[in-house]
Amino acid sequence: MKKYLQPLLSKLILSISFILLCTISSLSQVLSSEITKSAHFDYSKLALIDSTVNKYISNHWLVGSTVIIVKDNKVVYHKGFGFANEASKKQMPNNAIYRIMSQSKAITSLAVLQLVDQGKINLDQNVSDFIPTYKNPKVLSHLNTNDTTYTTIPAKREITIRDLFTHSSGIDYTDIGSANMNAIYTKAGIPSGLGYFNASLLEKMTLLGKLPLAHQPGEKFTYGLNSDLLGCIVEIVSRLSLEAYCQKNIFDPLGMKDTYFNVPAAKANRMPTVYTENATHQIIEWGPTDFNIDPKYPLMQKSYFSGGAGLSSTAFDYAIFLQMILNGGKYNGKQIISPRTAANMISPQLDFKYNGLDDFGLGFSITSEKSANLNPRNKGSFSWGGYYGTSYFADPKDQLIVLVMTQHKPNSHGELGGKIERIVYGSMVK
Repeated sequence: MKKYLQPLLSKLILSISFILLCTISSLSQVLSSEITKSAHFDYSKLALIDSTVNKYISNHWLVGSTVIIVKDNKVVYHKGFGFANEASKKQMPNNAIYRIMSQSKAITSLAVLQLVDQGKINLDQNVSDFIPTYKNPKVLSHLNTNDTTYTTIPAKREITIRDLFTHSSGIDYTDIGSANMNAIYTKAGIPSGLGYFNASLLEKMTLLGKLPLAHQPGEKFTYGLNSDLLGCIVEIVSRLSLEAYCQKNIFDPLGMKDTYFNVPAAKANRMPTVYTENATHQIIEWGPTDFNIDPKYPLMQKSYFSGGAGLSSTAFDYAIFLQMILNGGKYNGKQIISPRTAANMISPQLDFKYNGLDDFGLGFSITSEKSANLNPRNKGSFSWGGYYGTSYFADPKDQLIVLVMTQHKPNSHGELGGKIERIVYGSMVK
């Protein structure tokens, strides 16, 4: 009897061991909010982050900030500095909910890529397949600045979904874009996506399709409303609002519990005050009409979900999103996007350097070899930031994530993020 039971027992033990290994592997992908010291850092050197950020705060170059570092799927550093509100001296918590503005773009990109994985969208499909007004696009030839009338020439081809990802469509930005296109967009009533808008996303994106492009599709990089248009396409294809789609397919599966288009009133006290500077570079609170953006917009119940600038989140939540990309699209045992799609997301998509130095992927700036030779982060690192002063990068080679969050625009001392990056790499040991 023992003769027959032994092989069965061995198989049972192997099966249990395999299940446990898979479970441990799955759990290891989940970031814990608890800080785990890493043997890959010299913490005496990493402490320079504390002294550096505190110096900026004591010199009144900055009111507050949150910094998080993730190494090898573990949070190894996570601190809030200074004040969430200077007047009340409310301390900045490390779980502060920041207005992440353009950090929304990568999340919207992920939403579209999920639909690509499902065969519902093709990256090289024409935008006009979803919104007919983008058929037969025109390119701006001349603008009469006196009355904002203009002439156009036919575009050489249509705009594709891939063009939107890489900001090479010829679509510009309202308010923060070029003077000519800003004038055209403003006259037509196209929102920037920054702040609160009592409007219909589909109506505004349909109207945008009737307006001229700044240049020929694919010709060059122009930072614009591309991600807002991508978000609109998500709504069309999924038949859900972008808010509902992201909650169901991204935030809930990833466990991103503090990421919202509409921040709940119960969490309003976790949002830092937004600051700007006066003519003498003194820090002052951002007023309700400054730069046409009321900073209370996350708390204003809205249905216009800007895929390019509408989200608020924490450093920890966004680190989860970046960790999923580093994991090949997998997190918490769930394959959020396919491994191949995750790899494409952080692979160069343009035939030229978008800023003269770096590459651009499907939602991220990608560190080029030349850029890596000039800066600490490795080739292939992916990054971006937000209008109010949030920034991030993730380094696949070192399995490293760094976020530096502020709510300060413009910032005369915006070099802080670069200093922290150098300190992080300078603190690493093998």
